[in-house]
Amino acid sequence: MLNKTARRPKLLMFIKSKPVFLLAIAGLVLGGAGVVWAAEQLDAGTKARVEKFEKGPATVNVSKYPSSIQAGYQVFAQKCAQCHKLSRPINSDFVLPGEWSRYIKRMMYKPGSGINGGDAKSIYAFLVYDSNARKKSQLDAKLKSLPAAESAEEQKKVKEVVDAAK
Repeated sequence: MLNKTARRPKLLMFIKSKPVFLLAIAGLVLGGAGVVWAAEQLDAGTKARVEKFEKGPATVNVSKYPSSIQAGYQVFAQKCAQCHKLSRPINSDFVLPGEWSRYIKRMMYKPGSGINGGDAKSIYAFLVYDSNARKKSQLDAKLKSLPAAESAEEQKKVKEVVDAAK
């Protein structure tokens, strides 16, 4: 039977011969550190906003939404709940398509999100449609606050999502 010292050189040789293995381990360590660091770096105002969003409802009644949007909600619920409470995006003050697009792209690149391009499109369609349905007054207020060209572009994106869902 080999003792621990006799096995160590073989393990070191394996690790040295597997640079991909080392990169994967480094990525896991650094990725985890990045998540902790990012969470610690939130200013008090942002922390308060997130806490407020997370205290709201964690589900949306999508029974009257078109079937494609209901399917998008299922993808949203499955993927997004892996990293944070669903109440955070459901109750957030994001309502513009551009805001959702940026948010989803950020989430796609987080380690372990598992969100691919198709998932991102489904989640985007759900969030834009839902903002237009449940947060209409907030959406309209934000659209009015934008310069005319930007408002028109955002309205066009909302219309594209709503029309595609029909």
